[in-house]
Amino acid sequence: MSGKPMLEGKVAVVSGAGGGIGREIALAMALAGAKVVINDIGASLTGEGQSGTPAEQTRQIIIQRGGEAAISTESVAEWASAKRIVAAALDHFGRIDIVVNNAGILRDVIFHKMSPEDWLAVINVHLNGSFFLSRAAAEPFRAQESGAYVHMTSTSGLIGNFGQANYAAAKLGITALSKSIALDMKRYNVRSNCIAPFAWSRMTSSIPAETPEQKARVEKIKQMTPDKNAPMAVFLASDAAREVTGQVFATRHNEIFLMSSPRPIRGIHRGEGWTPELIAEHALPALKEAFMPLDRSGEVFSWDPV
Repeated sequence: MSGKPMLEGKVAVVSGAGGGIGREIALAMALAGAKVVINDIGASLTGEGQSGTPAEQTRQIIIQRGGEAAISTESVAEWASAKRIVAAALDHFGRIDIVVNNAGILRDVIFHKMSPEDWLAVINVHLNGSFFLSRAAAEPFRAQESGAYVHMTSTSGLIGNFGQANYAAAKLGITALSKSIALDMKRYNVRSNCIAPFAWSRMTSSIPAETPEQKARVEKIKQMTPDKNAPMAVFLASDAAREVTGQVFATRHNEIFLMSSPRPIRGIHRGEGWTPELIAEHALPALKEAFMPLDRSGEVFSWDPV
């Protein structure tokens, strides 16, 4: 496609842009003409520590390529600091057009051993952080009657996975947040969509690789480099996606999927109402064949990445 770059004149805030998928989205948006605020506190995968280095590295790459970028090392997980991230965009570049909610941490542990701290830490960054940063940008978006949100969800939440109750709950919560934003802010021409990315990054580097099967799986995931998710993020942030809102996409190597949302799949009614016994006798057999399986992401996406 010829013509001007897809994000020319726009300002994007990308959280968790110090590495992995966030960095690739920030780089791609800069290449597409956007000025970028790189938000990253430089913490470890589990959320400990802080460093300005990852964000600075992303900024240097953008500058070397002729783009413009600023840095915010504020946390998304608190309202006051999330507001400062949006303020950084307005201070540096005079406006804000795009918010990418990508920041995240992992505290993977089997449910019956998960601590309240493990739960709260992950919910705070992923779910609360997505709300805080989105809410902070809602004011300028509403005033200018335009704006685009791109939130990172995960098949861990959309489908399921072992040992990720905190992460899965946060990620499925983000899809509901996105749909609510899409409904509430449609009148202001503000759009909100989700991407469930597949990639080898810090987030997946903790996948066990002891057995030959696990090693083979990890090798396949390593082909799915983080940059494969960036084109969809750029597209959703651009005016070319002005008709697209309230959707959930998955990007997996060279594949793009539109994901469904929960809808009724089978119903049964009884004019006289139900008792627990009648449910067991009649409703259960009628509904059971349509039950959703207790499956995981890897079983639903069972074929090799294309």
